[in-house]
Amino acid sequence: MDAAWISNIAGFDDAPFERDHQGRVSLVGAVYAGLRFDGVLLGDIEKDGADGAGQISRLLLDSRFADHVRLIMLQGITLAGFNVVDVFSLARDTGLPVLVVCRGRPDMNAVRRALLKAIPDGRKKWAIIEKLGEMEPVNGIYMQRVGLSRRKAAATIDHFSVHSQIPEPVRTAHLIAGALATGQSRGAP
Repeated sequence: MDAAWISNIAGFDDAPFERDHQGRVSLVGAVYAGLRFDGVLLGDIEKDGADGAGQISRLLLDSRFADHVRLIMLQGITLAGFNVVDVFSLARDTGLPVLVVCRGRPDMNAVRRALLKAIPDGRKKWAIIEKLGEMEPVNGIYMQRVGLSRRKAAATIDHFSVHSQIPEPVRTAHLIAGALATGQSRGAP
């Protein structure tokens, strides 16, 4: 029987940006082999765009880590404003499960209103969020998942939540992304 948790993970988060920023936003992947920080993937995605899943897939599949990573972990399903990551195509294109984690439960009514009112392809983006379903509470945070059981997802979150409730792969990606944008990292997501 395999381990209760998944050992090799690439966690992704975006860099902070000014509210009026237009264009590309830095994207960071932190790769872990067990609890060992193993490497960094750097790319960018369009603010409020639709290229999140494609860019993450490309970064990972074109990297030296492609044969080792067994799970993609995201700090939220939206990156770079409302660049909603199509987690279903990401899982299909990479052949890997996707685990989305958040510290708090987002106000989904506010997300829906913003997407439908002001974001290009907002209906399509909202459909992805709706298809993914409600966020599930686990280990003091919230998650959504594609391609793995609740048990395996919870065990993975528990194993990688060493210094905070946020698992190390996305916590590290968040810290690196912050330093890229501002010159220094700030607290955990």
